[in-house]
Amino acid sequence: MPPRPSVNEDDLEEAFLRGSGPGGQKINKTSCAVQLKHLPTGIVVKSQETRSRSQNRKIARRLLAAKLEVIEKGPESRTAVLAEVKKRKKASKNKKAKRKYKKLDGETASEGDDGDDEGEESNNTDPGGDLVSS
Repeated sequence: MPPRPSVNEDDLEEAFLRGSGPGGQKINKTSCAVQLKHLPTGIVVKSQETRSRSQNRKIARRLLAAKLEVIEKGPESRTAVLAEVKKRKKASKNKKAKRKYKKLDGETASEGDDGDDEGEESNNTDPGGDLVSS
């Protein structure tokens, strides 16, 4: 798995904004939302996941680094590699579930055939022709 990407701090412009949405009066009064702008590319990322400014700063930097890596590396980026792994696991899980239910449907159908056929007599004899009691 590729290492986590990082961002040069000199290329960033950081602003603290007032939050909005759920979280009550505290989120609306304090400037805990973080907005980062990557100066060379102009990409802007805003983070307001928690009420903590320091945690939002870390989250915003992680998001910005991931976006820059996707632009730079494309399908070899960490995000793309993780998405591919997740996609393969989901496909495998779905395939396994289909196999399981297909097998269960097959067993149910074969169980339904036992003793329901009219016109056939039960053969209770062994290969020697003797009658076998059950």
